[in-house]
Amino acid sequence: MFRLALAAGGFDLGPFIGVGILVVVLVVILGTVAANIKVVQQSQAMVVTRLGAFRTVWGTGLHVKIPFIEAVAKTVSLKEQVVDFAPQPVITKDNVTMQIDTVIYFQITDPKLYTYGVEHPMSAIENLTATTLRNIIGDLELDQSLTSRDHINTQMRSILDEATDPWGIKVNRVELKNIIPPRDIQDSMEKQMRAERERREAILQAEGKKQSQILVAEGEKQSAILRADAEKQAAVLRAEGAKQARILEAEAEAEAILKVQQATADAIKLINEADPGDGVIKIKALEAMQKVADGRATKIIIPSELQGLAGLAAGAKTVFDTAEPDQPAEPPKK
Repeated sequence: MFRLALAAGGFDLGPFIGVGILVVVLVVILGTVAANIKVVQQSQAMVVTRLGAFRTVWGTGLHVKIPFIEAVAKTVSLKEQVVDFAPQPVITKDNVTMQIDTVIYFQITDPKLYTYGVEHPMSAIENLTATTLRNIIGDLELDQSLTSRDHINTQMRSILDEATDPWGIKVNRVELKNIIPPRDIQDSMEKQMRAERERREAILQAEGKKQSQILVAEGEKQSAILRADAEKQAAVLRAEGAKQARILEAEAEAEAILKVQQATADAIKLINEADPGDGVIKIKALEAMQKVADGRATKIIIPSELQGLAGLAAGAKTVFDTAEPDQPAEPPKK
């Protein structure tokens, strides 16, 4: 009736309706094609199924899926991912309960296994991390747990990597972020640390005093050695000086004796060269005998050749001594 009314009014809508239907069909086709063109970004992968069954994994690039038959089951990131799990309560070997939170660095290596291997992979990794951590800490005491982080990290990484391998996940690193003991244990540890610091301080002070006393003793020892060495050197120098003085005195005396002997030899030589007569020699002998007689000797031995001259000289001396008192004294000269 509406079409007839429009036709009666002079308008024919048949061509417009056909064009509209064609436009709608083209839009649906283009939308369907666009929806089935997929571009996979770098470091990503798409798991594709066909009629609900796994078909393939698309890598980086442009891909087209069959509409209504193929579907993208999951888009997986191939980058290394970091998950920080909440603190987990664990009990040590010596029955101390503490809270430990862990950080896991992992990477998806097989998108197919990651998609179909386990339901809720992150929840599975978290629970696996908690149970593994409890098992490892349960074999360690509190002090070992606090000082063996590297050992715990290595063990957890090895166990988690092996357990997550069927899920297409590779665990690269596991780190213990925080280890939080109970408050009373923290207070005890602080007291122990304070006592240890005080003990080290006392040891350092005692060591300092010891070193100071050692240095003082070493200084006194070196000072005494130096004083003794100085006294020794002074004694050696004094002895050396006395030795040199005696040597010089002996050399001077020897030189004086040598000069006297030389002078005597020269005098004898001159006398021999002068060829003195017997009278001169006898007079010199008498002078020498006179000097000898002036001494304190009680006996004088006179050579035989001088005995005659000695008697003559004694007689002359007696005459002179006798005649001198009779002579008048000479008046004093004005």
